[in-house]
Amino acid sequence: MLTTPTPHISAAPGDFGKTVLMPGDPLRSKFIAENFLENPVLVNNVRGVHGYTGTYKGVKVSVMASGMGMPAIGIYSHELYNAYGVENIIRVGSAGSIQEHIKVYDLVIAQGACTDSNFAHQFHFPGTFAPIADFELLSAAVEAAKAAGAPYHVGNVNSSDVFYGDHAEVPAGLDTLYNQKKMGVMALEMEAAALYMNAARYGKRALCICTISDHIITGEVTSSEERQTAFTTMMKVALDTAVAMENK
Repeated sequence: MLTTPTPHISAAPGDFGKTVLMPGDPLRSKFIAENFLENPVLVNNVRGVHGYTGTYKGVKVSVMASGMGMPAIGIYSHELYNAYGVENIIRVGSAGSIQEHIKVYDLVIAQGACTDSNFAHQFHFPGTFAPIADFELLSAAVEAAKAAGAPYHVGNVNSSDVFYGDHAEVPAGLDTLYNQKKMGVMALEMEAAALYMNAARYGKRALCICTISDHIITGEVTSSEERQTAFTTMMKVALDTAVAMENK
């Protein structure tokens, strides 16, 4: 049974809202708090992982970084769900497109998350577990994206444990990127699958919304500064989703 503070979060009980937005980057967490939340308060800074709580359109909302990768978001989502009573976690991250029609700065809303990770092994699930988003969160995010006039795509992402893969000698016909692309995977990222599995295990809700920061097919990229501050449409969509979920 977890108690507060947890090993990785120094906040007190009640410091977090019902919904927490989770960017990977602590500086993106700070940016969201300072530019979108009213009266933001820093409630966690263990290991420099900024966590803030304020209000947005009159609703108490929190934002806290997750760091990079499934082990990191696995730790923070576990503690938020089980020690702080958080009901909804919305990952707001970046992803690399592997489909020609999904452009840089488009939103991808992850209905499902394929993965090459062994994260699911801990749950002793027979066969293969399919990590999926919560339908109410997904529906609310789609409506928010429509209202914002944002270009968005709903479907599968791939959550990988590997950022720098060894692709030097891939045998013909076993090109991993091609095989994901042909199956309709929209984009590559590194956290959603673990978040979805933790939400399933603990009876909570989770959703991943990403902005396309780079295009693996065309070679287009954004800068680190742009990834911290320029993904404002995604931030607004996630915050409006949090407001829509407040009474659900």
